[in-house]
Amino acid sequence: MPRLRIAPVTDATIEDWRRAHNVIIPDDPLALDEVRERAGRNHLEVAYADGELIGCSTVRPPRDGSPVATVIVRVLPAYRRRGYGEEMYARSVAHARALGATVFETVVLASNTDGLRFAESHGFLEVDRYYPPEGGGPFITLSRS
Repeated sequence: MPRLRIAPVTDATIEDWRRAHNVIIPDDPLALDEVRERAGRNHLEVAYADGELIGCSTVRPPRDGSPVATVIVRVLPAYRRRGYGEEMYARSVAHARALGATVFETVVLASNTDGLRFAESHGFLEVDRYYPPEGGGPFITLSRS
């Protein structure tokens, strides 16, 4: 397995983050301005193996004294089941813990069966479903302590 290079999103990598997000979540594509707005309130990272984009992640920090952080790891389909998600997930959880999180949530598009399987294998359980008003498949919120 090639070594991963994971780095916070910058002006030079924001389009890569957006591209990975939009491939994995086609029901909710983001414009560049939307990604910039998210980068202002969340910790966004991109991951590369041998110079190739393999995915992106989001850590939504705990808010208002809550112990809950949202950790979302997205690995492009061609790069799944190689351990990349594990490395990205461990890094994202460590970042969330450093921000004070002790409870973790994630959000997965219901049609992303690989993502659901990954979350469940890490002890996440479904707690909610969200159906976007503009249509598309549901998003599943999962949680673990």
